[in-house]
Formats: sequence, structure tokens, C-alpha cells
Amino acid sequence: MNVNRFFCGLLILSATVFFLPGCKKDTANKNANVSWASDNTLAEGAYGDVKDWSDKAMAGAKLKSTVTDTVYMGTCVLATLDLGVFPYKLTIDFGPANCKCDDNIYRRGKMFVTFNGDYWVAGTVITYTFENYFVNDNQVLGTKTITNKGRNSSNNLYWTTVVTGEIIKANNGGTIYWNSNTTLEWLSGEVTPGIWWDDVYQMTGSENGTGADGKTFTCTITKPLNKKLNCKWLESGTLEIQPQDNPLITLDFGNGACDNQATATVNGTVYPITMP
Repeated sequence: MNVNRFFCGLLILSATVFFLPGCKKDTANKNANVSWASDNTLAEGAYGDVKDWSDKAMAGAKLKSTVTDTVYMGTCVLATLDLGVFPYKLTIDFGPANCKCDDNIYRRGKMFVTFNGDYWVAGTVITYTFENYFVNDNQVLGTKTITNKGRNSSNNLYWTTVVTGEIIKANNGGTIYWNSNTTLEWLSGEVTPGIWWDDVYQMTGSENGTGADGKTFTCTITKPLNKKLNCKWLESGTLEIQPQDNPLITLDFGNGACDNQATATVNGTVYPITMP
């Protein structure tokens, strides 16, 4: 599971569609709300899954010992690991034509990953860039950088993730500009290596951008988001979401119970929501 991806996503879309005042009655307003929320979800997915792909490639490459290694990741996905350069370089090539991947998403083009060490080692910097890379015909540009910062004052490992992104939507759908700056802390589970289900992570930070319609949006964690890997949902924390020309939305995920219930507060009114 990619714990870097449990931020706004579909939760924003759910809150925007169902809880902004008047959006059920005002079709134009509803469409505008769905537009920016959908754009943010698209960006989160596009930049969120790059670590998944590099992890899969590296898992195959670790079985080898040569300086340059090739990993076959399916009928149309080829990864090449070059340990003869520094930082090391991993190239994941989806080919020039759309490749239907095992998650039923079509990709084409190349993803490049440079790194100077293992994800779990303090000081490691992992940078993701792209060349003619498309996800469901949406072109993904920009960079994503993950840095292992070592241990904090609580002696917990933590990482920062910074994304400066741009997505040119398919069918002349406009351009999304998207930025994310988050910190992920490993709260517990380190003392039981190999047992992932007792791991607990905490995220802080923010996202912001401009949707394809030219409207800005921000998403800020105001109380750290906590995620246990043995639970499907966020268990605690709060987000503040501010779409341009619309009221502030506050999402509250509770105080630690593993359930799919949260609340959205808009203009002082609290609405219950069920997380997907």
C-alpha cells in the first residue's frame, strides 16, 4: 500500500458533490465543484502511483547482481536499472503506444527514477521525472522528490515529499497545475520488521493548484492524518479544503476508530459522510 496517497483524493470529490450548499439544485455550481475536485483526484493518482511502479521494478531487480539489469513487468512494460551511474537510475518504459496495465489504467511513455540509496535509509533522495508520459491519455509533467530525513525528535523515521506537477488533460481538456508538500512519519511498527499490519503512519502538509477551468484550490492538513495499515480508512485528523469562489470545507476523520465515517463542515453546518 502506498501510504503517501491517503490525502484528499476522492474524499474531496465526495464532500464537494454532496455537501456544498446549493450544489444539488444549481447544476452549473455543481459542475464547477466537481471539476476542481476531479482535477485534484486525477493529479493525486498520477503522481501517487509512481512510487508503486518503481517499487515493483526494484523488487524484481533486487534478485539480480549485474550493474545494468532489465526487469520485465508485463507484456508492454520494461524497466532498466543502471547502477553504473550515480545517483542510480531506473527507467520504466511503457512503450510509445497505450499499454493497459494491471490496474486497468492505460499508460505510455517513460518514467525516470534517480536515487542515491534505499527508501528506508536516512539521507536517501528519490526523484521522479517523465518523458512523453501519459496516463489515460493525460500527459504528466513535472517532478516528484521523496527525501528520507532520518529520525525526528521522537526518534521516528520520516520522509518529505514535494511535487511540482502539470497535467495536460486529454481531448484539449485544459491544463492542471498541482503542487504538494507533505511529511510522512512512521509512528509505530518499526520494531516488528516483516509485519506490516501493525504499522501506523502520520501525514502533515498541504496541496494546492489550479484546475483546468482556471480555478484555484488548496487542501491543508490542520490536524495530522493517521493511518494504520490494517485499516482501510483514515482514523483521525482534519483537512481544510478551500476551492476558489466556494465555501471552506472541513473534513474530520474522527479520533482513532477504524470506520468509514467522517464529517464535512460547511458554513457551520456539519454533514456526515461515508468514505469510499
